[in-house]
Amino acid sequence: MQTDQRGGCLGAAKRLFGVAVALCLWSGNGHDLALAEQPTASPAETDSKTSTATSEPTSPDTSSSNGTANLQAKRDEISAQLADIAQSLQVSAQKTDALRQSIDTLDKSSANLRQALIDSAARRQDLEQKISDSEQTLADYAVKEDTIRQSFRQKRGVLAEVLGALERMGRNPPPALLVKPDDALSAVRTAILLGSVVPGIRKQTDKLASDLASLAKLRAASEAEHEKAVAALKSRQEEESRMNMLLAENARQSAANNAALQSELQRAQELAQKSSSMQGLIASLESNIGSVRQSMADARQAEAQRQGMTEEERRQAATLPPDKNRIAPAFAFDDLKAKLAYPAAGAVLRRFGDPDGTGHDAKGMILATAPSAVVTAPSDATVVYAGQFRSYGQMIILNPGKGYHIVLSGMERVNVHAGQFVLAGEPIGAMGMRRVASAAAFALETDRPTLYIEFRKDGNAVDSRPWWAKDAGKVRNDT
Repeated sequence: MQTDQRGGCLGAAKRLFGVAVALCLWSGNGHDLALAEQPTASPAETDSKTSTATSEPTSPDTSSSNGTANLQAKRDEISAQLADIAQSLQVSAQKTDALRQSIDTLDKSSANLRQALIDSAARRQDLEQKISDSEQTLADYAVKEDTIRQSFRQKRGVLAEVLGALERMGRNPPPALLVKPDDALSAVRTAILLGSVVPGIRKQTDKLASDLASLAKLRAASEAEHEKAVAALKSRQEEESRMNMLLAENARQSAANNAALQSELQRAQELAQKSSSMQGLIASLESNIGSVRQSMADARQAEAQRQGMTEEERRQAATLPPDKNRIAPAFAFDDLKAKLAYPAAGAVLRRFGDPDGTGHDAKGMILATAPSAVVTAPSDATVVYAGQFRSYGQMIILNPGKGYHIVLSGMERVNVHAGQFVLAGEPIGAMGMRRVASAAAFALETDRPTLYIEFRKDGNAVDSRPWWAKDAGKVRNDT
């Protein structure tokens, strides 16, 4: 009996010593060596082990709040790291030439250029959504790693005590019954003691080894996800180059009307400086900018034609693809409920009616986007204003008809101008690398770029939620 106990204790000691060495190597530069000697764990085991590695008991509210804050902090940190990687990436000269050749061979009619821009924006938003998903996954992995590391730190005392006990046993081994039969009582006592100690040692050893295997699994998964994110960054950069070429070509073709355009842009900026409120700005622009008035007149005419259709004609029209050369919204804005995609890929930080941090309810929603994310038109609309307005940063106001307006702000760059008619999904601006310190996002605790979205009906802010598709962040608007 005593020999079996000593053998079991020796085996547990060796295993625990191996775990201790691995933990020491992990905390230093040799963690890869330690990982190579550990067994792998399934994702289910990783999650279950992670959930058991908790710190001292806390209240549910405090634990949930801390967990959310830690997750957000990790995501902001990972977002900043990916942004730094994106800035260091370069589109190769060979790829740039290939992109330029593809633009040169494109039929550069207005409709085809616009459709190419819409397709490019859709691909770019898909890539930005993948990057956003990778950020979330990497943040989850990082929080789980921290949880397991905290568990290791808490078990340092247990590890030291068990190793100390094993060392003392090694220096003063229990008597062997066959060698000293006269010391039978001491042998029995030692066997009883070992019988109670060895299971505990094995349990602690197995738990530490399992946690270390879980940590190794998380590190491997994190590295794989990081590689996916970097690949998406490279593809997004190539798509961004393609879009810039398309925008340049579109601007070149519009140069004939440049004089009239510059005059209207200057007039719009003057009106923006004089306006003291959003509603005042919209009213003055729609009454004083000729191209805006014309676009609104076209939209009213198209709406009147829809109203004059029979029910059967409306059903037939709904089955046909919209005209690519249209100069007015293809559908009434009220008919687009539950069909619109978000203007940019990202996570919702605040919704209509939420506390805005200044003692008021939010009049719009806020999306946290990827750095340099493309912003697209949610629906067909006339651009009422595009430019700087007070503390809103670069702002775009869209008129989709029926008394509605869509306000987008927080961008670093806008690609459209007042009076321009844009199609759903057409790129109209781009976010910057950091959040714009605007009044709408004053209370947000993040440095990520944020897009403010506000829907208005007859001058009053309304909840935009009825218009967004169920999976708005990942679908395209097919209008």
